[in-house]
Amino acid sequence: MDATFVVATFNPHKASELHALLGLPGLVLRAVSEWPGATAPEETGDTLLANARLKAQAACALTGLPAIADDTGLEVDALGGAPGVYTARYAGEHATYADNVAKLLRELSGVAPEQRPARFRTACVAVWPDGRESVAEGVVEGTIVTAPRGTNGFGYDPVFAPAVGTAERTFAEMLDTEKNTLSHRARAVHALAAQLRG
Repeated sequence: MDATFVVATFNPHKASELHALLGLPGLVLRAVSEWPGATAPEETGDTLLANARLKAQAACALTGLPAIADDTGLEVDALGGAPGVYTARYAGEHATYADNVAKLLRELSGVAPEQRPARFRTACVAVWPDGRESVAEGVVEGTIVTAPRGTNGFGYDPVFAPAVGTAERTFAEMLDTEKNTLSHRARAVHALAAQLRG
């Protein structure tokens, strides 16, 4: 395909993952931050899909180009599904990755390892200026470990051990190439890429 899409994120880690995962020949991805006046819209949606759609629609409206956005949530069973839509700002609006991980581990203090099931869920949306839309979702089940492990990845990667193919390693203990074969974002983006490929 020959097309240019705007990636509606200001997170460089997410942008590079999306670029690697889409892998469509002829697809050009540009960061929304290239446009003067670009700002991240307030994520007021009550679902991951709603927030992804808000971001994609804002980028599309600003640039006049089709846009791709995603939103990811960590759902921890012992916390009733939290942090969910508040994953990126779990410890506050300007929280760092370390702040969020520290709060999560505090909330799970005293919870036994076998009672820490969790999942990452990603909703990915592509929107076009004419109103068309493609939607995909990816989920990976796993466990929250008791202390951070590994130096790769970002966000909650050091404390999330996916349930398949990892020998209980966290995402942060994997190479990017390995993580990208089984992560929630990989599953969502691959499903979206299949739709874009048509």
